Amino acid sequence: MSGRNMLEICAADIDSVVAAATGGADRIELCSGLAEGGVTPSIGLIRQAVKTPGIRIHVLIRPRAGNFTYSEPDIQAMIHDIRQVAEAGAHGVVTGALDSEGNVDLETCRRLINAAGDMSVTFHRAFDMCRDPYLSLEQIISLGFHRILTSGGSPKALDGCDELARLVSQADGRITILAGSGVSPDNAATIMSRTGVTELHASAGMPIPSALCYTSSAGIPSEEYARRTSSVDIIKKLSAIVHNHK
Repeated sequence: MSGRNMLEICAADIDSVVAAATGGADRIELCSGLAEGGVTPSIGLIRQAVKTPGIRIHVLIRPRAGNFTYSEPDIQAMIHDIRQVAEAGAHGVVTGALDSEGNVDLETCRRLINAAGDMSVTFHRAFDMCRDPYLSLEQIISLGFHRILTSGGSPKALDGCDELARLVSQADGRITILAGSGVSPDNAATIMSRTGVTELHASAGMPIPSALCYTSSAGIPSEEYARRTSSVDIIKKLSAIVHNHK
């Protein structure tokens, strides 16, 4: 495992990537469509992100919103995206698949890992939908994933601390448990202390004013003009907490 505490920022635009690097984060989970739980970003965004110095870029591989049970065309699209991500120079991918019974889809995951080659591979929060998290943990380790992003099966990581601690104990250094969902400067130290995790995942998001001065009269909802991006100040606070935690 990494051997030191790390902060990962979920970023859906290039401003968030730059904010993460400026604020001292270690890694990006790059995605699009945060309102849908995240889907694979465009190759253009990926190529811009990897140009940002001082931070590792891991790209979400998820072809659509909704469940994590995929058809063969979905899988082919994911494999193609992984290869493009590697060619673009990203450091890792974030992915996963389940079968219709809520178990890890072993064969699909093997195909995705094989496509990833030498890149780092994270099993995403599909883990929190698994029927048996303890069996799934062992399967994910055996598949060769490097970490699992999870909230401990709860809506927020702070609520899942007891389960996260059990997963850290079972993992016993064989895979990294990356705690995410609702992580903020107010609870980051508590989550780390209660669970033993050494890596946290956060969006560090804040709303920003629209750069568009003109407002259409065509009945477009006001939220269409709104935008959220990661805050350098929040990331700096999180980075200090994570990196100084003992």
